[in-house]
Amino acid sequence: MIGLYIGSTQGYSGKNLVTLALGQHFQREGQRVGYMKPIGAVPHKIGNQIGDEDAHFMQQALGLSADPSLVTPVVITRDFRMRAFLEDCANLLPGIVGSYKTLSADKDLMLVGGSGSFLYSGKYCGVDGVSVSQALGAKVILVDRYLQEYNYDYLAAAKEALGDDLVGVILNDVPEHFREEAETLITPFLKRRGVDVLGIVPHDPIMFAIRASDLAVGLGGRLVTGAPKTDRLVVNFLIGTMQIENFVTFFKRQKDVAILCGGDRSDLQLVALEGNCSALILTGNLYPNDMILAKAEDKGVPVIVVRDDTFSVAKKMELMLTREKLRDRSRIEHGTKIVQQAVNMALLKKNLGL
Repeated sequence: MIGLYIGSTQGYSGKNLVTLALGQHFQREGQRVGYMKPIGAVPHKIGNQIGDEDAHFMQQALGLSADPSLVTPVVITRDFRMRAFLEDCANLLPGIVGSYKTLSADKDLMLVGGSGSFLYSGKYCGVDGVSVSQALGAKVILVDRYLQEYNYDYLAAAKEALGDDLVGVILNDVPEHFREEAETLITPFLKRRGVDVLGIVPHDPIMFAIRASDLAVGLGGRLVTGAPKTDRLVVNFLIGTMQIENFVTFFKRQKDVAILCGGDRSDLQLVALEGNCSALILTGNLYPNDMILAKAEDKGVPVIVVRDDTFSVAKKMELMLTREKLRDRSRIEHGTKIVQQAVNMALLKKNLGL
């Protein structure tokens, strides 16, 4: 049995997507694949037990049904943090190792999902990625998501900590304008330091889209249209604070965009609806007039009214669009296909000894 820990340089880097893509790939090849997430940062009630929301999702996606207390033996609740801060944390590794041995007993490959930052998250209670992966004797893949730059120093530090147990890195969410640099500079740079780049996953806006209905919930807003198409995907948003002529010019360049503007800007709202925007978000708790509501109903565009000001809502939306969780079936299928095409599976198998 081979253990493979999937970690990342920071949170929301794409660990779940990579884990799912690899798990499904090896399942199709006939491998008996298991899964666990030793440290759960998103408490979730599963039946009468407390587990981790992401781990529960991964179990379902991979067709597994192990006991939640085994899959995630350490769940970071508020009470857990209080105890860890107020007194010495007990050694949690033996329990994690015990769960791992039980879950991997009849498996060919055991996937282990990391939490947050591989080097740092969980350090306060002795369950950082390095400690856990080494206790399990697992090989490690790190996912590094492009956010203006890559974490070169972080990857070098991880290599020093893991040695040959680091089987490679996956560069995720790479925009087209940065791909050449990733291939011609970063990949050989890391190779010289003994780190294989297993894949360069391109940026795909669909993977960071959010449904209008989820957007309303996340913004604490209210849907005011009768039967809007709340399954519409929002990939980006445009703030309507400019003159109408400039707004039209910018809007025509956008696709799958939500328009964010004050509830009193009926001129911008009308242009947005005529352009078939994905959603119309009105700030300041100002409701649209009857003409706008009728037009929205006719076009099937969801209208969301929120209390906050435009700047505050824009900051929330920016965060939501970069941290949207992988849950929708169509996005799962789309994303796993992208990852499987981007990852050098032959190199991964070689480094794992498969």
